Order: sequence, then structure tokens, then C-alpha cells
Amino acid sequence: MQFRKKISLLAMACALAAVVPVAISAESPKVKASGNTAVTDVKPWMDKALNADQRTDLVLKEMTLDEKLTLVYGYFGTDAPQLNSKRPKESINLSAGYVYGIPRLGIPAQFQTDAGLGVACQAGEGAVRERTGLASGLSTTSSWDLEVAFNGGAMIGSEAHSSGFNVMLAGGVNLMREPRNGRNFEYGGEDPLLAGHIVGQQIKGIQSNHVISTLKHFALNDQDQGRTLANSLIEDSAARMSDLLALQIANEVGKPGSVMCSYNLVNGFYGCENQYLLNEVLKGDWGFKGYVMSDWGAVHSTIPAANNGLDQQSAYSFDKSPYFGAALKEAVEQNWVPQARLDNMARRILWAMFDKGLFDHPAKEGGTIDFAAHARVTQTGSEQGMVLLKNSNSILPLTKSLKKIAVIGSHSDVGVLSGGGSSKVYPIGGIAVKGLMPDLWPGPVIYFPSSPLKAIKARVPEAQVSYSEGTDVKAAAKLAAESELVVLFVNQWLGEDFDAQTLSLPDNQDALVAAIAKANPKTVVVLQNGGPVLMPWLDSVSGVLEAWYPGTSGGEAIARVLFGEVNPSGHLPATFPASEKQLPRPVLDGNPNDKVTKFNVNYFEGAAVGYKWYELKGLKPLFPFGYGLSYTQFSYSNLAAEVKEGVLTVNFKMTNTGKVKGKDVAQVYVAPVKGGWEAPKRLGGWSKVELNPGESKNVSVTVEPRVLSMYQSAAKTWSILEGDYKVILAQDSADANATSVIVHLNASTLNSLGKRVN
Repeated sequence: MQFRKKISLLAMACALAAVVPVAISAESPKVKASGNTAVTDVKPWMDKALNADQRTDLVLKEMTLDEKLTLVYGYFGTDAPQLNSKRPKESINLSAGYVYGIPRLGIPAQFQTDAGLGVACQAGEGAVRERTGLASGLSTTSSWDLEVAFNGGAMIGSEAHSSGFNVMLAGGVNLMREPRNGRNFEYGGEDPLLAGHIVGQQIKGIQSNHVISTLKHFALNDQDQGRTLANSLIEDSAARMSDLLALQIANEVGKPGSVMCSYNLVNGFYGCENQYLLNEVLKGDWGFKGYVMSDWGAVHSTIPAANNGLDQQSAYSFDKSPYFGAALKEAVEQNWVPQARLDNMARRILWAMFDKGLFDHPAKEGGTIDFAAHARVTQTGSEQGMVLLKNSNSILPLTKSLKKIAVIGSHSDVGVLSGGGSSKVYPIGGIAVKGLMPDLWPGPVIYFPSSPLKAIKARVPEAQVSYSEGTDVKAAAKLAAESELVVLFVNQWLGEDFDAQTLSLPDNQDALVAAIAKANPKTVVVLQNGGPVLMPWLDSVSGVLEAWYPGTSGGEAIARVLFGEVNPSGHLPATFPASEKQLPRPVLDGNPNDKVTKFNVNYFEGAAVGYKWYELKGLKPLFPFGYGLSYTQFSYSNLAAEVKEGVLTVNFKMTNTGKVKGKDVAQVYVAPVKGGWEAPKRLGGWSKVELNPGESKNVSVTVEPRVLSMYQSAAKTWSILEGDYKVILAQDSADANATSVIVHLNASTLNSLGKRVN
């Protein structure tokens, strides 16, 4: 502890000149003229025929101490007077971060952009970057479609590369333990298998553009209220079967170049100096070869952070001290941080840069971006992610014979809502609604200029389509009463660095819905929200469409689903509770007004997250995990399960029994007949299938072996217990019409990576 205090105080006092970074342009090796012949000064590590390990070994041998230190130290890419911080002139203005390269060795600089839903932009002096915004992470996960996830990632990765960025701070996969979490909209819901695969595909798509994607936030950063003070308490095996499993699967699928450690403490140690998480789990058990970067402001030390697994301090000015600046250099010189550890830090960073193509495919500002094509990508994703929650008397799809429609609420005359914080994307054409609060962090509140009202009018040009903002409830109700049908937009704005204090809609919108529905029961509610919300008015409306934050082309996407041009096929990636009393923690832990006192968040539910908790406790939610309606109907038959060489495969036939083309998500759950898991059943796999009316397809689903296992902490293995297991084929986690078969599994052991060892 004495060493830690000494280094911390030293770092606060030392000038940054001890680490002298130099700007670099990410160009090819210099070419020297020799008569009429060009002679290339080729560095051996620039040989593309070598693999990333070989190239890293070669360049690392040539690096000085100061050059290695340069790679592990990041700057904020935006002037921040409040932090007494001025961005490096070589950085991209209004960006998240910058790490100097090494010109003499041809090592490119790292240009980092906030991300998740698109190329984000910081607030500050200068023109904001306007880019394409994906629908929210929850929307993408609601699609249950791996291709949608990959295409969205590939699109935003392309825009990043064309904007000069080679690192995207994307890949959020924190499980929804807390449905009030302000950042849930960025993530992948409550199930580790679903979230891991969807986010893994997004990461894979991003990195297909020679851009490093992160995987974040590592780990158990499941609420934002008091995120730098919260101490997440959980038992090892429970973490491995829930939050860590989601991260592990995303890591295996996406192979991110970097992992971002989290703000919170986990079992008493900060995420960015957590020996168990970073060295033991991530780098040891999972064999992660990339580097760990800190979240902005998540570093608290030099020696513990470096020795316990942090490889790069991001945007040092957000931390109390430049811990990986002069202080780290002294720590290495005094062997408090071994030289071998610094070499490993640099090696991991270089390896990721080689492996993901940063050396060979330099990103440059000013690249061509096909915004029209990208708008179609995000529109498709939004359409696939919308969830039809209620459709009484088949009020949807809307018919073009309607003569008088009322469109009410949520600025739907001009745009669609997006979430706040570091992931927010400034839209092409500017923010559709000015002056909304908060206008500063985590704002501004951004509406994309994609008008649902305009899109609805375009589909019924002969009808009278009238608009009311809904701020005058009586006037809105009068308009509703005078109309054949009402499309009512309601919203919940969430963002980084705060949590909703309630799951009720804000700004008295529940009263608005009740008044409109009383005036005209033919009301369809369209939700734009960051996570589960309560619906006390559900029985009084005819339809509910969950649109989430629908992205750049959200207005058009909503209209296409409402009018049946797209058959809704989204299914919920998270449970919607009937009441906050059903939650493991009915009251949020921490005090939003206390910014200094640490507090515990006890995840006593262990791995029983989301639908597992509800079934374990016998609770009936408002809408279950996996729920989603369609404009057609589907049936399942011929369910069978077999085990070959220890692998469980489920086969069945899916039929479209309705009258229109549509997609369904067939969900396979598994339950041990004699119990013994943290909850009665788990999601084992799924298949999203498109069928024409009357068409049938035979479908096969392979069950993830770790889902059949219990994690054994002492042995660091996954164990499948011998016995009978019920294989359940369902349309959601609480499907009363689900069918099942019994299969017998022999005992077997998997290693920490889920590979069979016996």
C-alpha cells in the first residue's frame, strides 16, 4: 500500500514529458528514390505474409522503453476545459480518444470513437460528425437475427474507417439484471446465449473493416446509478453462468481486439485492477490475446492496475492522475511493475493492431460513405427488431381504406427518439427537435429526422391524417374521438450515467394514453424506449408495437410495420415485469445524489437473471422473454431430440398456417427433470425462419453445451450431470402451448472454454 500511495502522488506531480509521444500518419513504409528504381525501406514486421504473432515479435524487439510506454497511454480526443485537458493536435476533433503511434517503426496511431450504435461524436467546439445511427442494441437483439447484427456492425465499422477511426468502443453486452439501467438500450438483453451471439456478430461486423472493436464493460456493470461506486457482489460460478458467459460467447464469436474494463468494483476490487477478472478469467481461462483498455475515468492506480491486467489507460484526463504516464515509467524502472509486464502490455496492443489490419489498411478521414445504402441497413435492422406486443381484433396491419387517422405524441411529426450518453449519434440533417433537456451530458436529447407522421401520410394520401403533440390532453383526446383510429407515440428517454428511478413512462404519459384510449379504444401505442416499461393502460388499447429507439430511418420503418409492408418478427430479449415489486431489487441500490460513498449491489439471484428469476419465483410478468406476435400464425410439429458424440440436436418442423408471409423465432429451452440448476430452464438455442403461407420447413437447432452445464469453480470446468432433460420447443419462455420431449444426457466434463474433455 505504501508503494501504491507513493506512485499515485508522484504521478499527480510529474510532468508528462517523461513519455514523449510523436505524431504519426498511418502511411505505408517510406520509399526512397534510386535512379529510376523505387527502393522500399521495408521493415520486416510489415511483411503481410507473417502472422500477427510473428510481426509483433519482430517489432517489439526494436522498441525502446519510452516507445512501449507510448502505446499504453491514451489522450482524450476533445478539448475539455473542465478537465484541464487539451486534445493532441494530431487527434480527430470531438473524438473519444487518441493514442500516439511510433513513426520510426511504422506503428500507426490509434484513433478511437465512441460507438455501439454508430460513429458517435463528443460535444465541444467544432462541427459535429453526422453519421448513420443503428436502432438500439435491444432492437438488434430483438431481431434474434445474426445476419442483422453482423450487417449493422459492418455498416458502422465502415463509417468509422471512412471517418479516420481505427478503434470503435462498441460491443456492449452487460446483462439486463436491472431493467432500469440507463444503458440497457445499448446492450443485448437478459440471456447470455442470445446476448453473446448477437453482440459477437456486431463485433465481427465492425472488425471486418480493419477496425478494432472492444468488448465491454468487463464486468457486471449492470447499473449506471453510482457506477463508479457500486461493488457488485456475486459468487464465482453464478457469474460464470450469467454475465461472464455472455461476455465469453461474444469474445469467441466476435474475437475483439480489445476488452474495456468497467467502472464498478467486483467483489471488492475495481474492474480495471481486478486480478480475478482480467488475469485469471479473461487472459488465463479464456486465452484472450488482445489488450484491456480502461473505460474513461475507470483507472485508480498505477502498480495494481498494471500488474493486475490493465494494458492501456484511456483518455488519462478523466482519471485522477496520469497513472500510466511518468508514474508507470518509474514503476517499471524500479521493478514495481516488471519489465516483462510492460512488454506484455505493448505486445497485446501491437498484436491486436496487426491482427485486425490497422497496419495494412490505414483509416483516413474523408472516405466515401454511402449514407443512402447505410440508411437501408439500419432500416432493415429496425424493422426486424420491432416487437408486436398486442393486436386485438387484428387492428394491425393498418388498411389503406382508413379515412381519418390521428397521430399523437413524442414529436412523431418530425422524428424518432434515440438514447443519450457516449453512444449517441448525431443524425444526417441535424437534430429534429431543438431545445430539449438535458442539453448537456448525457444529452443532448436527439431525435433523428425521420418522421413517422410523414411516412404514415405517404401510405394513405387520400386520408385525413391529423397530428397532435399531446401536451394538451383534452385537445388530443378530442382529436382521438373524432378519428377512426389513433396511432399514439410514447417514449422513455434513457442514457449513460443515470438510471430510471421507475419503469413508468415519464412526463405523465400514462395519463395521456388512458385519456386517448378512453376517447377511442381503437388506439395503437408505439413505444420508443430504452428498456422494459410498465403499461397500466394495456387492457384499454387495441395494439402495442415496441419500436425501441429505431435509428436513422426509424419513421419509415415504423410505418412499414404498421401497414404490413413488413410483418413484425421481433421477439423480446428481456422480460417486461408487471410491477417493480417483481424485481430482485425493487428499489435501486445507491443514492443518485451521493457521488462519494461506495455501496454494495448484492446479486443474490446469482445466475437466475430475467426469465429465470420469474420462473424460479413463480411470477407472471407483463410480457415474457422471447414474446412477439406476427400478422400470420405458425405451428410446430415432429419435435425430436438426439444426442450424438455428446452434442444435443433438436429437430422439428415449422409451418406458416396463416395467410401472409412471415418470420418466426422458434426457441429451444432445456430443463433438467430433477432440477439442480439455478432456475427451472434455460434457453438452449433458436432459429429464425421465414415462411410463405402454407409453407413448412424442417429445422435443426444445436444446443450450446455450456447451457446444459453447471460451472465448477474449483476445477474450472463445466459439468453436465447425467440424467433426463426436458427439451422444450416454444415461441416464448412462458409459452403455454409449448411442446416437449425427454432426452437422456450422460455425465460429461467441459473445459473452461466449453470444449469436451471426456
